[in-house]
Amino acid sequence: MALFGTLFLALLAGAQAELPGCKIRITSTALELVKQEGLRFLEQELETITIPDLRGREGHFYYNISEVKVMELQLTSSELHFQPEQELMLQINNGSLGLRFRRQLLYWFFYDGGYINASAEGVSIHTSLQLSRDPTGRIKVSNVSCQASVSRMHAAFGGTFKKVYEFLSMFITSGMRFLLNQQICPVLYHAGTVLLNSLLDTVPVRSAVDELVGIDYSLLKDPVASASSLDMEFRGAFFPLADGNWSLRNQAVEPQLPEEERMVYVAFSEFFFDSAMESYFRAGALKLSLVGAKVPHDLDMLLRATYFGNIVLLSPAEIDSPLKLELRVTAPPRCTIKPSGTTISVTASVTIALVPPDQPEVKLSSMTMDVRLSAKMALRGKVLRTQLDLRRFRIYSNQSALESLALIPLQAPLKTMLQIGVMPMLNERTWRGVQIPLPEGIDFVREVVTNHVGFLTIGADLHFAKGLREVIEKNRPANTRDSRAPSAPPPSMAAV
Repeated sequence: MALFGTLFLALLAGAQAELPGCKIRITSTALELVKQEGLRFLEQELETITIPDLRGREGHFYYNISEVKVMELQLTSSELHFQPEQELMLQINNGSLGLRFRRQLLYWFFYDGGYINASAEGVSIHTSLQLSRDPTGRIKVSNVSCQASVSRMHAAFGGTFKKVYEFLSMFITSGMRFLLNQQICPVLYHAGTVLLNSLLDTVPVRSAVDELVGIDYSLLKDPVASASSLDMEFRGAFFPLADGNWSLRNQAVEPQLPEEERMVYVAFSEFFFDSAMESYFRAGALKLSLVGAKVPHDLDMLLRATYFGNIVLLSPAEIDSPLKLELRVTAPPRCTIKPSGTTISVTASVTIALVPPDQPEVKLSSMTMDVRLSAKMALRGKVLRTQLDLRRFRIYSNQSALESLALIPLQAPLKTMLQIGVMPMLNERTWRGVQIPLPEGIDFVREVVTNHVGFLTIGADLHFAKGLREVIEKNRPANTRDSRAPSAPPPSMAAV
């Protein structure tokens, strides 16, 4: 009985789980590019290490090592890979650091000072970043684990007390190696939990697309890492800004990401596009009214001739009044994605009326228009764009089949009016597009769109339009902008 109860609860939880409208997969193919940019950033961060002064005494010798600065960093052997449960693992072996510091030695009444170049060799760093979903639905670096060590140090002592320094070098370099070991992990912890999170803060979560509609890219669950990829599931739902609490129920096919050849893949389900069109419908944007001179002249003459029998019975003031043509979408358009292509079905009402000045408008006719549009998706940078094309067009009367026959002469001019007057306005808006959830400074290039049943995928490569340093400095939290002191990790994270 307990088994059946557990199974029922599992099925209930699965039924209530929200399906994603958008998925993103980053593959191991992208890691080499990410590693190159990440290592440049990491080198710059490690060069900011501050090492406390080292003071000591051996017999009658008093020494002070101060003003230690990292002058050069070489990370020659490194590997970045995905690891289940740890998300992202970085391993650096046999690195080296070039240091410069000030020496001061006092022996009885004799004093010696100056600057020394030193090197730290055998630098080993093993660190992992754990990614998760925060309460707002944003992807975050939730934890950084780190082990770092320096196997040996060498200092080129010189000056009056060169032989004395060589005698003391074991104590001095051992102390500096100990202090250096203590500084590497705190820097990496700060870089991950503060600086990289400031970069991830540039990923849009819930933002306005335009003055009418917004987009919700909240993560639905923590990112999932495998040995070859990192998968993220986003809500991918539009909403009218005037009613931010409204949401369309996702009953579409869940998008799938079966491929791993390209650096990154993005998948969008029919729900993604349906929620956009319904949001604009609810915002009252899917309507168009043409009055007077805005109605094409040839169409104006044809409409007046078609409804001459109605117009001739009106008063002279009404007969000579401007013509009004109103198109209004009557139900939210719907998107259908198939391997053969993407189509959008639209049903609208067409109302034809005369608009006498300072008088109620005179309705001449009302008809229904069914339109089938083809849609081609493209990804430019980090913006998803859509190009629409009118494929099928049909009008029919709401009154009778006989009137539908009388409307046949209007098919061609109304279709031409849509192609010339309406489609350019639609494409101007859809080509502006909507941003996908990528951090600032990272774009897609060489994208390929593939249609499936109920969803489409876009495979692409990544391109850093801006360096990580540039983006992070721009978005660095105010409380860390003037201070390079790292946030301290838990003591267990810094290896001695």
